[in-house]
Amino acid sequence: MATIVVLFEVEPGWAPGAEPAVLLVHAAGADPDAPEDPQGRTLCGRDTAPMEHAHYRPTRPGEPWYPATLADRRCRECEGALRRQ
Repeated sequence: MATIVVLFEVEPGWAPGAEPAVLLVHAAGADPDAPEDPQGRTLCGRDTAPMEHAHYRPTRPGEPWYPATLADRRCRECEGALRRQ
């Protein structure tokens, strides 16, 4: 997979425009027709529709796929899928 989209799984009842209460950080493949959009499922198999786009991309080699401030909330299943690729 060439490109991933980082997504936030947010607390139910979150209102757009407010700071999201991030439960987990997931990764999904980028849609080949719209690279800024995720495919329908995360790498761990969850539906991406209710998730919030993180608009995060590492800026340097060696940086993690997730925002470093949310390291404790990264999805271990998504991370495992990324390592297997």
